[in-house]
Amino acid sequence: MRYIPQMLSHRSDRDDWSTRHSVLATARRTAALVNVLAEDLPDPAAVAEVLRDHGETGPLDLTADEVAAMRAAAAMLRPVFAAEHADEAAAALNHLLREHTGPLRLTSHAGTTPWHPHLDRDDDAPWDAWLLASSCMALTVLVWDRQQPPGRICASSACDAVFIARGSGPERRYCSRRCATRERVAAHRRARTAEGPGEGRRSPEVGAVPAENQR
Repeated sequence: MRYIPQMLSHRSDRDDWSTRHSVLATARRTAALVNVLAEDLPDPAAVAEVLRDHGETGPLDLTADEVAAMRAAAAMLRPVFAAEHADEAAAALNHLLREHTGPLRLTSHAGTTPWHPHLDRDDDAPWDAWLLASSCMALTVLVWDRQQPPGRICASSACDAVFIARGSGPERRYCSRRCATRERVAAHRRARTAEGPGEGRRSPEVGAVPAENQR
């Protein structure tokens, strides 16, 4: 993973680093980057902001060409999120691992980080290679751990954002509460329209006092 070098001397610093760059944290960063890079012309500043939000430090002067290459890498990751079953996700990841990543290796970035696995070919690999390799690593571990697709594409007809599916509760279908609420409201309106004027309303019972006369 492409980290800005930072010496970690205390155990608490190392624990914090491991938390910020855990498998789940890396997978969530992948989803965030796939989403921001889905724009036709992603803003390098917006991509850098996502990287900072997910643990990168120091100057991130991304060029338009680097962002374009990252966008291509993000597009290759989208089929993993579109997979309906673990078999589909595994097939998509196996293709990426075979065609676009290097052999598994350990690195400490010359002693500036704890030892951790990499799938890119070099610590100074370009951003697109780093994105693809680090994402494949995290998503592969999630498939292995859960035996399920690691993520989803939002079920909202107005949204194509990806997200990491996680937890033992009901299966998530939407990337956010906002999308879920929007779809519930839209479904309710469609149902009301299908009922037609006056349908679905209770008729007053015989002898009931009209509401406008109740005080």
